[in-house]
Amino acid sequence: MSSPSKRREMDLMKLMMSDYKVEMINDGMQEFYVYFHGPTESPYHGGVWRIRVELPDAYPYKSPSIGFINKIYHPNVDEMSGSVCLDVINQTWSPMFDVDIDVLSDLVNVFEVFLPQLLLYPNPSDPLNGEAASLMMRDRTAYEQRVKEYCEKYAKPEDAGAVEEEQSSDEELSEDDYASSDEAVAGQPDP
Repeated sequence: MSSPSKRREMDLMKLMMSDYKVEMINDGMQEFYVYFHGPTESPYHGGVWRIRVELPDAYPYKSPSIGFINKIYHPNVDEMSGSVCLDVINQTWSPMFDVDIDVLSDLVNVFEVFLPQLLLYPNPSDPLNGEAASLMMRDRTAYEQRVKEYCEKYAKPEDAGAVEEEQSSDEELSEDDYASSDEAVAGQPDP
């Protein structure tokens, strides 16, 4: 098994090469944001969340800390802080990884397995959001409607910061752009 720092680097690179948008915090490899889309088969479908990930010094032997930045209505996510019940992630966390087998790293699994499972199968008996848990147990239809309202209000791509970036001045210009900018720069000839 490689060293924890090599493992962190390898897992982070696999996550960055996946379909998820990853935004680094500062210049280190221990804190970053990942943009996560709600699972298709759930009331969270259409929502986009910015997830803050913090890797502990003991990673991969200790699970990452994850939290929703924009609001989500879910029994196992604290509405104010966005933190996810650590018991839930710690129960499924395993530092096992075999570099000889082409398997997804644990970081990728957080976004491809753990978070979709969390949203598809909430556990109202171990809540961080008591109101959401109570509503889910009392009236599943009203709970799902509230989830959809939160998605519409707080989880649009622009709420997560995942808006497509506009063309920057560093990107290539088309031939028409070059022609029009050349004319503007050239101006009138000297007499």
